[in-house]
Amino acid sequence: MKNWKEKFKHTVRGLKQNLAALYLAYRRKDTPVAAKIAALAAVGYALSPIDLIPDFIPVLGYLDDFIILPLLIALAIRLIPGAILSECRAQAADLWAGGKPKSWKYAVPIFVVWLAILALVLKAILSHIQ
Repeated sequence: MKNWKEKFKHTVRGLKQNLAALYLAYRRKDTPVAAKIAALAAVGYALSPIDLIPDFIPVLGYLDDFIILPLLIALAIRLIPGAILSECRAQAADLWAGGKPKSWKYAVPIFVVWLAILALVLKAILSHIQ
């Protein structure tokens, strides 16, 4: 029986392979639009160097990575047809062998969300001042 560390490592490897498969599924023309959106959200969130909740915030910073990312991956996997997903998983075996890439273009949506939150907070503060 595996100990908890081995189970955790196995789960993380599975998430990494699923992310690579989702990336490949997103790029396919025969993937349904809803599945592409979910796959793009999962891959974009995983590759973004900016988190929705920054990691330096105690507990919550890492909790979002342990909850949001697996939920996005599960949703995308559920929406992608089985035949497409199995082909993409086979192709993804070595895609990100050296680790997942980081790209600033995936940070743009997260940055926009933070700007919107900041704008709402500033608007609320300014309305109370006047």
